[in-house]
This record gives sequence, C-alpha cells and structure tokens, in this order.
Amino acid sequence: MLYLIITLGVVVLVALSYYAGTLLWRVKQQEKAVEEEQTKRLNYITDSICHIAKAMKAEQCEPSEGVLRIWVLLEHYNKAQAEPKDYVELYSGYSALYSEIKDMPTHEARKKFSKKDILKLDLQRMEAEQKYAEQIVLDTSQLILEFTLSK
Repeated sequence: MLYLIITLGVVVLVALSYYAGTLLWRVKQQEKAVEEEQTKRLNYITDSICHIAKAMKAEQCEPSEGVLRIWVLLEHYNKAQAEPKDYVELYSGYSALYSEIKDMPTHEARKKFSKKDILKLDLQRMEAEQKYAEQIVLDTSQLILEFTLSK
C-alpha cells in the first residue's frame, strides 16, 4: 500500500512538473513573439521616418506634411525606447512647426471649411514653414543620419 501511494505521488509530481515546464515554454514563446513584434514595429517606424525625411530633403513632400507625419512617428519611437530622448530640443524646427500646425484640419475635416478659410489656413501654414525652413532642413539631415545609423 505504501508503494502505491509513493508511486502515485511520483506520477502526480512528474505530471505537474511536465505541466509547469509546458507553461514556462509557452510564456517564453509569447515573450519572444512580443519582442519580435516590437522589433518589427520599431524597424517599420525607423524606415518610415527615414523615407519621409528623404522625401522632404528631395522636396517631394511638403515640410508641413512631413513634419506632421514624422513627429507622430518620433513620439511612438521614443515611447518604445529604454532611455527616451528630448526630441523637442533635438529637433527644434520640427517641434516648433508641429506646434503651430498640429491643430489645423486635414483631409475630410478640411473639406468642411469654406475656400476662404482654407486659403487663410494655407497661408498660416506656409508662413510657419518659411519661419522654420532653415532649422527644418538641418533637422531633416540630422534625422536621416540618426535613423539610417540606428538600423
């Protein structure tokens, strides 16, 4: 009878050990999948920032459009970093232009305004672009350098 209880105890112990090992393996697989997904996402953000900045440098993209897109990507990229950077200071031209134009309507929201209002908004945007043009050129070159090297 004692041998039966000991054998049963060993069988239960082996079964629980196997179950615990299986759970640990699953957790490691999930952690690996999450890490791979984060790496994939950061690579996508890095590539996007690079492509948009290069398009801005080649004047294939308006500065305001590029800044709006890149600034949002920079915020997402920075959140994923162990040591976030102060992009407001690093890219002061982008930060300043973004602050001035971020609330301007785009796409469908823009269509709700009259032509006169749209023209007024476009003039404000163009003035802001000209105001920060030199710094945006410098920031764009620095962005290309930083995000090409970070790949």
